[in-house]
Amino acid sequence: MSLVLDTVSITLASRVLVPPLSATVGPGEVLAVMGPSGSGKSSLLAWLAGLLEPPLQGTGSVSLAGRELSALPVEQRRIGLLFQDDLLFPHWTVLQNLLFALPPGPREARTARAQAALADAELAGLGARRPQELSGGQRARVSLQRALLAQPQALLLDEPFSKLDAALRERMRGHTWQALRAHGVPAVLVTHDPHDIPPGATLVRLSDA
Repeated sequence: MSLVLDTVSITLASRVLVPPLSATVGPGEVLAVMGPSGSGKSSLLAWLAGLLEPPLQGTGSVSLAGRELSALPVEQRRIGLLFQDDLLFPHWTVLQNLLFALPPGPREARTARAQAALADAELAGLGARRPQELSGGQRARVSLQRALLAQPQALLLDEPFSKLDAALRERMRGHTWQALRAHGVPAVLVTHDPHDIPPGATLVRLSDA
């Protein structure tokens, strides 16, 4: 299950933000994108997800598991998103947040999957808490597990570690890359911090010129 970008480019009016980019991201692999603010990093993720809005325009093609995505609406792309903010629902418990990502089915089986995800994130026993009762690192792990429970075929990460302190960043990085490898999910990471990039990742640098 690979994510393939073929001459993908992002423009704003006559200005080219992202010059033609081609890359293949295999299962569990990471394509890291760095560059100054305004260089088009987040716009690239938005186009891959199907969320890019005018006046920005994207060209090229993107395929996932052999399926062309460029013309598909966002809900059909099976691409997960992870942002700087965890975006957990504050009025729901942690367990309810995880159940939201799962497809309909027997409640007992869905609850078991959500509890297993908590255990995988070293958060067993915290399902009844509200997100605001967790630490920043715990919320980040819940957000990641929620994204993975939706069974995305690829994951887009936009500065996902930037709001964590140094110790939590290091731990969350390790947990994230281990989870992606375990699930065989290709990922595109946008970051300003080279320490966020896992060993073996492909690096693309964008310019603001």
